[in-house]
Amino acid sequence: MNGIAALGVLLALVAVATAAGLVWRATTGRARSARREQTVRAEEVGATAFGERATLLQFSTEFCALCPATARVLDATARSEKGVAHVKVDLTTRPDLAHRFAVLQTPTTLVLDGAGSIRARIGGAARPADVRATLDRILGSDHVSA
Repeated sequence: MNGIAALGVLLALVAVATAAGLVWRATTGRARSARREQTVRAEEVGATAFGERATLLQFSTEFCALCPATARVLDATARSEKGVAHVKVDLTTRPDLAHRFAVLQTPTTLVLDGAGSIRARIGGAARPADVRATLDRILGSDHVSA
């Protein structure tokens, strides 16, 4: 392979890696609607109860670097909305739940409605504006912040 062809291959690899990184950065931490109807019960994730109106179910691990910041965002959001709870599940002690809920990265947050149905999923560090917008959509426009 001559020098110009090698340079072309190198530039193509850099372009593909840059594009993949930009796509990953744009999508991580954003809420996506749930793909299929699935319901979660508090007991199956080790929680005593879920929120009356919504629950932010965070899956983390013991060594997750982004999980504490995500927990702070979710705690603050849950405290600002009446009837919304934040529940943390450590996948280090519950690896069965990673398979059940197809958790491929931590943190992963499932946004549940009052009935426990998964309405949205956030992979990566949760962005406060996305969490708020998702809750607004689930709770409806007539909800009142605490």
